Amino acid sequence: MRKKVLSFCPMLISALFCWAVLGCNPQPDTRMVAMRDGVRLATDCFVPHWRTPAPVVLMRTVYGRTDKAYIQLARDLRTNGICLVVQDTRGRFGSEGDDRVFMDDAWGALQDGADTVAWLVQQPWCNGSIATMGGSALGITQVLMAPATGDIAGQSIRMACSSVYTVAFIGGVWNKSLVEDWTKAQGNDYILQTWRAHPIRDEFWDQFDAEAKAGQVTAPAIHFGGWWDIFQQGTINNFTTRQYSGGQGALGNQFLVMGPWTHGMQQNIGDLVLPDNYVFPQADLEWQLMGYWLKGTNPEVLDNPHVYYYVLGDVNGPAAPGNEWRTAKDWPPLSTEPQQFYLAASKALSTVLPTAETTYTYTFDPANPCPKLGGANLSLPAGPFDQRPVSDNRSDVMKFATEPLVKPLEVTGRISVRLFVSTSAIDTDFTAKLVDIYPDEREILLTDGIQRLKYRTGAPAPDYVVPGTIAELSIDLWSFSIIFNTGHRIGVQISSSNYPRFEVNPNNGNDFPDNTSTMPAATNTIWCGPDHPSALILPVAPAS
Repeated sequence: MRKKVLSFCPMLISALFCWAVLGCNPQPDTRMVAMRDGVRLATDCFVPHWRTPAPVVLMRTVYGRTDKAYIQLARDLRTNGICLVVQDTRGRFGSEGDDRVFMDDAWGALQDGADTVAWLVQQPWCNGSIATMGGSALGITQVLMAPATGDIAGQSIRMACSSVYTVAFIGGVWNKSLVEDWTKAQGNDYILQTWRAHPIRDEFWDQFDAEAKAGQVTAPAIHFGGWWDIFQQGTINNFTTRQYSGGQGALGNQFLVMGPWTHGMQQNIGDLVLPDNYVFPQADLEWQLMGYWLKGTNPEVLDNPHVYYYVLGDVNGPAAPGNEWRTAKDWPPLSTEPQQFYLAASKALSTVLPTAETTYTYTFDPANPCPKLGGANLSLPAGPFDQRPVSDNRSDVMKFATEPLVKPLEVTGRISVRLFVSTSAIDTDFTAKLVDIYPDEREILLTDGIQRLKYRTGAPAPDYVVPGTIAELSIDLWSFSIIFNTGHRIGVQISSSNYPRFEVNPNNGNDFPDNTSTMPAATNTIWCGPDHPSALILPVAPAS
């Protein structure tokens, strides 16, 4: 009997060990990690002690480190001998200090991201190989920490801005619904009040502009973005600045994935139903890169293309060109030509410069702004919505369109609208939407933008236009990739508001409406013709 017990014990111990290692949910060791000013941040460390020292995946979150998803991720990483560390950012949930979400994660007086990485390097269970991952706000914490530390082996950044200023203001206009709804959900009035006080890109914003700091970044990364995402252009800019201007380690070692997505991924998006291939087909690329960065496995992953992008097409035409994933070495991926589609008489869009001058005048009333319908939203419905409920029923929306295309036309890259305008107001805004007009007359929104007239030059101070005089401005429509199908028309829609995505211009020179100042209606005019070549500017592929 004694021998049987003794012979059984090693088997029992082995079984219990396997159950503990592989079966049960991992439990974190919660540490309060001190930053350089003594403030301590709550940090959950999932450490497989039987396989240490080990690589580490770090996630820094404003949403709370106790989400059950982290338990599952810790289990998945544990099977590969990788530690998971999840940290509440300063002032959030279990962490001490003032709550400024991710504003203390950059390279200023406080550098919480870099300090956390430095702490990890000193831990006996960390072998010094540290990667970061996460999306949205968790992506922003990565972007901001990257220039402040040289100890990151790699990053997986999903849908994050490259400059925090472009989260708060676009074209000098307050990004109203995104910022106000998000800060309200986070219970953070500090962000709201502080950002509103800096409508111009000034020294305050310089401390959160990762594009300008790309040369100090040493980490390779994979960047995920969506064509209708709130951080669409920021994702592309993160890739390009680090890929072509990054420091040693980052330079040439960035990957970009741009899909037909909003700030999430779904097949029924706006008023379109995407083909089944809307999901990125190489989902394991992220983890192959992580494996290489952390453990040196699968070095052949570096031979993969560096750019993956989805080219939209006519989703109702099974044989239509587009609706496919492509790969490329660089971004932009094609040697496109900036083709100008001029705003012309009869609200035409023409590749031929008009010979006669034409004007289009409308009244913009701040008390009755043009409502937002789709696009790059967070709390509002997002994506490619049909614009006819707005454009067909408002006198302050000017619709321009080409003739039906006689052959497909491919557009991939940065898009803009150049306008020559005048106004009766002290200041006003101009908006633009690029739409794909289907043969059934649906006006599907692809991308849009806005520009405040007094901030049109990017100068460090407002540049007001004398009422009634003509000024030139450019509206940045970010980027897109699409093949406009035969029979479709390319459309651009001009107005002066897009509310509540963007704050309404009070037309009185102020940046924000208030309860004490009047908001006069503005008579706004678009000037078109040989002397004022207002145009939609598209990056057209040479073969189109």
